[in-house]
Amino acid sequence: MKQLRRISPLTVLLAATLGLELQVQANELQKESEQAVKAFQQADSTMNKLITDAVGYAIFPSVGRGGFIIGGQRGKGLVYQKGKMVGKAKMTEINIGAQVGGETFSELILFETAEALRDFKSSNWEMSAKVNAVAAAEGAAKDAKYQQGVAVFSLTKGGLMVQATVGGQKFKFKPTE
Repeated sequence: MKQLRRISPLTVLLAATLGLELQVQANELQKESEQAVKAFQQADSTMNKLITDAVGYAIFPSVGRGGFIIGGQRGKGLVYQKGKMVGKAKMTEINIGAQVGGETFSELILFETAEALRDFKSSNWEMSAKVNAVAAAEGAAKDAKYQQGVAVFSLTKGGLMVQATVGGQKFKFKPTE
């Protein structure tokens, strides 16, 4: 006969605390993501139409970047399809080249087609070197051109970074449960 293991009250409390902490982090990321989208829209009044017309988008509210010869960046974000959150994403980049400094910025990736969004959601997606980020400023979205099904916008939050590097952003997607 199998013996049932007793679960201690401490184990239950720890599990509940961890679950609550994860929920708080998820809520904070969603709040930061909504604020970042509003910041892009405030920086460029034509951005709203581009976001609305896109099949989907990924928003990374706070990406940290830094380096001295070897550098990198990392950020967490949310992915939306037709206005509904469909998952989370992580972005990383390691690069090498002439660089010094550190900064934080927000990044918005718009997907023009269902195929481009599907490719992103397949995880382990890497941004092509042919795709350039456009600094969000008034009118930038109106003149934006999709490259390989994506348009990328960045909005500096703080810091100073000078770089001429070789590297590419890599993304991992995790669907919401």
